[in-house]
Amino acid sequence: MTRQYRDPMGRRGVLALAAGLGVTALPAARAVAQSAGNGGPVAPIRRLNDALLAVMKQGQQTPFAQRYGLLEPVIDQSFDLRQILAESIGLSWSSLPEQQKTELLAAFRRYTVSSYAANFNSFSGQRFEIVPTTRTLGNGEAIVDTRIVPVNGSPNTLDYVMRGTGNAWRVVDVLADGSISRVAVQRSDFRELLLSGGVSALVAGLRSKVANLSGSMPA
Repeated sequence: MTRQYRDPMGRRGVLALAAGLGVTALPAARAVAQSAGNGGPVAPIRRLNDALLAVMKQGQQTPFAQRYGLLEPVIDQSFDLRQILAESIGLSWSSLPEQQKTELLAAFRRYTVSSYAANFNSFSGQRFEIVPTTRTLGNGEAIVDTRIVPVNGSPNTLDYVMRGTGNAWRVVDVLADGSISRVAVQRSDFRELLLSGGVSALVAGLRSKVANLSGSMPA
C-alpha cells in the first residue's frame, strides 16, 4: 500500500486507500432495492461514513491517536477483518497456527484503522453519498456504492463488498473506482512478505506501515 495519504478526497487518495485495504475487478452485479428492517448492507456503511466525516472535520490538528480511537470501534463493527485478512493471505491462512493468526490479525487491524485515520484527515466541504440501490453478486454478497463528492469537481467512488452473516452485514472487500479490489492488491503485497520472511516479516511490514501512517505511533 502506498503511504502518500495526504489527498484523501482526490482520486489518488481513494486509490491509495483501496490499495492498502485490498481491490481486482469483480463480476457484473445485479442492482436490487435496499432491504428493509435493520438497514441491510447499507447500515454499516452509513455509520462508517458518518464517523469518517466527523474525523475529517476534526482535521490534522487533532492528534492521530485521537482520530484512530474514534474510528477504531466503527471499523471493528463494519468490517470482517479476520475474513479480509484470510482472503488477503490466501490458501496458506488455514495452515497457520492460531497464535500466528492472532498476531497477524492484531497487526492488520491496527493497519486498517490507521489507513482510514491517515486518509480521511481534512475537510473542505466534501460529502458522502450512498447509491439508493445495492448490487448483489449472487453469492450472498452485495456491493454498496458510495460517492465522495467534493464541492468542485467530479465525485470519487469507494464501494464496499458486503457479506451477510445472520442479521449482520460486514465489509469483506473495498473497491476503488468501482473495480480495484483491495484484497487482490493486498494478496500480492502480503505474498511477497510471507515468501521473504514468513509471518514475522508480514507482521513487521504491517507495523512499519502503521508507523509511516501515524508518524511513528507505537504499533
